[in-house]
Amino acid sequence: MAELDAVAPPAAEARGVSKRFGAVQALRDVTVAIEHPATGLLGANGAGKSTLMKALLGLVSPDAGTMNVLGLDATTAAREIRRRVGYMPEHDCLPREMTAADLVVHLAQLRGLPRRAAVLRASEVLFQVGLEEERSRLIGGFSTGMRQRVKLAQALVHGPELVVLDEPTNGLDPAGREEMLTIVRRLSADLGIKVLVSSHVLEDISRTCDAVVLLRDGEVVRAGLLVDLQGASAGAFRARVSGDQAAFGDALTARGLVIERVEDHFVVQVGDDGALDAIRDAAADADVGLRSLVPAVATIEDVLVGAIEGTA
Repeated sequence: MAELDAVAPPAAEARGVSKRFGAVQALRDVTVAIEHPATGLLGANGAGKSTLMKALLGLVSPDAGTMNVLGLDATTAAREIRRRVGYMPEHDCLPREMTAADLVVHLAQLRGLPRRAAVLRASEVLFQVGLEEERSRLIGGFSTGMRQRVKLAQALVHGPELVVLDEPTNGLDPAGREEMLTIVRRLSADLGIKVLVSSHVLEDISRTCDAVVLLRDGEVVRAGLLVDLQGASAGAFRARVSGDQAAFGDALTARGLVIERVEDHFVVQVGDDGALDAIRDAAADADVGLRSLVPAVATIEDVLVGAIEGTA
């Protein structure tokens, strides 16, 4: 696996974790480590992302298995974990009759900061998330994007070692989403805070994270660095030609090559080095120009979408 700096002990770790809610098996024997600067939890709605995060925070107890966060048992040390971890929930749960500053100060104090320190920290984080000028307005008058920023501010105010963000771009317009993704990326890249982001949007994860954990039906189906999930398809090359595409395809087939036509190119299965010569010769036979011949690469999107849909 490719390395991303020196990997520290996992910020969070689940071992054999299962959780059922009535007839719904939300998590099934999940074993995974959150050890890179920013990790994405990716999966369709109902895949188990929120349940896994709540279990890490000690908000729900697993039926089986163990969970550790920052070296602490999530079941027996939940209060200490929540003191050292920031959590941004998915749903709108903010008191509309409070100002942004009052709410963030109040939550900072609940996490153990003295009043003076809480006020200073609240001012800092509201500035960081772009709400400094709105800090004295009632939350009830905020837009969806502004409420998302308040939720992010309260997750950061106490200086957490790890922040857990559940669908941080939920309900945002394109401009607000762009701003939120930029802020989230800064947390790990510039501020050194470990980040765990849940989303069902692949682009959000690829924009903000270094690694990914992909869930499907409560199970981990892929996990690792994003750069490791992109690799060459074994024994396949992409061939692009100028000229008669059909004639080139026929020439490839005539030479016994297995091909697939994909938009403006051919994917050719290559069993040995001689097959590359056969592709060149097929281009000559069809009287076409061979514009490019490169290894066929599976994109991150190909891999993750295939895993979500159960085809990879």
